[in-house]
Amino acid sequence: MSERQVLHTGGCQCGAVRYALYAEPVTVSLCHCRMCQKALGAMFGAFAGVPEAEFAWTRGAPAVFRSSSEATRGFCKGCGTPLYFAYDGTGRISLTTGSFDDPEKIVPKDQIEVETTVSYFHNLTDLPLRGPEPQYSASRTEIATTNRQHPDHDTEDWQPPKPDR
Repeated sequence: MSERQVLHTGGCQCGAVRYALYAEPVTVSLCHCRMCQKALGAMFGAFAGVPEAEFAWTRGAPAVFRSSSEATRGFCKGCGTPLYFAYDGTGRISLTTGSFDDPEKIVPKDQIEVETTVSYFHNLTDLPLRGPEPQYSASRTEIATTNRQHPDHDTEDWQPPKPDR
């Protein structure tokens, strides 16, 4: 029997929870429902749905919150990264697109629950674009050398981040 090919990988910010997809997502959507807004602390949720049979946790396991009588949401209990949403009994898991190692490859195809879209969402492309602010350049260098973010790829030598003191 041949081993399945990993097409996409991802995980949480601290690296305690990692996953792999063995098929392309069936759906990739932006969800504007109020529950996604609250769960992700953002204007919308971006999710890539895949059959559970084409998905595996490769390191650790997420903590689970039952967000409704029909669904659960998973997140890293260490760093809090939201990782997935799943309706009960569907055999599908919808992963947060920002948790993929290469989110550029996970392109949204539609938007759902649009009746609760925040009013200014469609005007975002009109906002001025800015790069890094010069006054923060020194702290950016320090952050880059001291951050606790797991790299965007699998690692063999992962260790949990040391707690703040």
